Amino acid sequence: MDLQVIQNKICELRGQRVMLDFDLAELYEVETRALNQAVKRNLNRFPKDFMIRLSSKEWKA
Repeated sequence: MDLQVIQNKICELRGQRVMLDFDLAELYEVETRALNQAVKRNLNRFPKDFMIRLSSKEWKA
């Protein structure tokens, strides 16, 4: 995946630069469901703020 394509998938949310799970899954060529399951199964390997849940208002914005 081209660097510019990756940079375009990064957005700012709650004052932090983030990438949405489906974009990250595409980058790693896995299903979004599989990425989320892997993170949940290995929570101790990730920083506490690695994953956040968006409110419906944030998602719409």
